[in-house]
Amino acid sequence: MPGRDRASGAGGSVGSGEGFAGGSRPVYTPGSVQPRLNRPVHERYPQIRATSGYGDPRTRHTGPGPGAGTEQEPERSSKLTARLTLAITVVIGQLWGLTVVVNEWMRGNTGTAWWGAGFLCLSFLVVLGLWALDPKDR
Repeated sequence: MPGRDRASGAGGSVGSGEGFAGGSRPVYTPGSVQPRLNRPVHERYPQIRATSGYGDPRTRHTGPGPGAGTEQEPERSSKLTARLTLAITVVIGQLWGLTVVVNEWMRGNTGTAWWGAGFLCLSFLVVLGLWALDPKDR
């Protein structure tokens, strides 16, 4: 067969036009037959700028605005930090309790496992109560 690479026995050679998924493939040439596709990128896509933002004329100042990095409400920040610390502690405790409950259940101590499951539910209800304590700060 003309245009086939006989040494390998399969497929066509690059640019041969044959042997690609059973059909013919056009020979690769740089550029396109359609002149509209041969225009420079900035003419084909005028919305794409040459730079990725640092050359954008709309950008005047970079970085955070004035006052960034300073705490405006330290009381609120300390309250949120305390809540976060408490929540993380409770979650770790619940995971530990769940591990203990599962271990007891697997050992066959179902009575202890049920008491542990009750403790986990009570702990979850305590967290919900703490969450409902101050609804205006959400």
